[in-house]
Amino acid sequence: MIFTNPIALLLLPLALLPLLLGTQRQEAYPSLAGFEPDGLSVAIAWALRIAGMAAILGLILGIAGIAVRERSVERFGQGAHIVLLIDRSASMNDTFAGRQPSGEEESKSSAAKRLIKDFIVEREHDRFGVAAFSTAPMHVVPITDRKDIVLEAIDAIDRPGLAFTDVGRGLGMGLSMIQEDVLQGSRAIILVSDGVAVIGRRVQEALRAEFARRPVNLYFLYLRTEGANSMFATPPPGAEDTPQALPERHLNKFFQSLRIPYRAYEAESAEAIKAAIADIGKLEQTPLVYTERIPQYDLSRWAYVVAALSLGLLLVAKLCERTIKRAGVIHAA
Repeated sequence: MIFTNPIALLLLPLALLPLLLGTQRQEAYPSLAGFEPDGLSVAIAWALRIAGMAAILGLILGIAGIAVRERSVERFGQGAHIVLLIDRSASMNDTFAGRQPSGEEESKSSAAKRLIKDFIVEREHDRFGVAAFSTAPMHVVPITDRKDIVLEAIDAIDRPGLAFTDVGRGLGMGLSMIQEDVLQGSRAIILVSDGVAVIGRRVQEALRAEFARRPVNLYFLYLRTEGANSMFATPPPGAEDTPQALPERHLNKFFQSLRIPYRAYEAESAEAIKAAIADIGKLEQTPLVYTERIPQYDLSRWAYVVAALSLGLLLVAKLCERTIKRAGVIHAA
């Protein structure tokens, strides 16, 4: 317990006043020593005294600002620490048919963001980070258990990037976010891109060294535009098979060469994205130890509620008092 205004606690002795002073009007009565005590009357008298004490105590604690201190609790569950690496190149704003959205059509970016948000909400114990990339990577949100912040960050990634897609530097940003996360648990990067990118040799070697230093589960969700090359397709004999001619295929081959847990998904519709994300969710179910932060909770409102109810009970008792007139003598009941 903490108090935001602890000086008010000096008034606590006032809560003893109902024990010393009666809560009802005093009237002159003949001696009642010859009568046996009335149990109901004694109980009511003590109930009113306790109500008076509760009213004073509630008011004092409310003024003192009573609250439960912020704390952290260790929890156990299943999940992972996941970095969402989202492509923000201009092509992501097109539909799967390769044109600008119109009417009920949805862009690849909008479909991916909508389904990823559903994935985040469903994952109770996962911690998420968000990064975006087009010509340059952008650190959006570090890995955190604050789902509300992550969801808002994904909503904020609505500005189209430039035509160039620098997947290599984007992955470097995702790996740096993984390195900064010190809590225990499985690590994963979900790369969401329409895949038209070439990673230079130097960047490839740097990424290979980073992945070898700290293995991470890598998932590549390739949003394939209608008519674009498949990353799984093998070119016919005599056809050019270079990263410049078939960037999707060679990007997939590079990821396969990293010797890390890797899985690729090729999605040509929102339904395919949903199925891929569901499969990733099934794979990322390792035991997880995480710390839940419980914010400070204000109890002063409840102290005032107790005080109000107690004062209400005393008011009802006061309104129930009656004056009895007998043989010219006035008594109070």
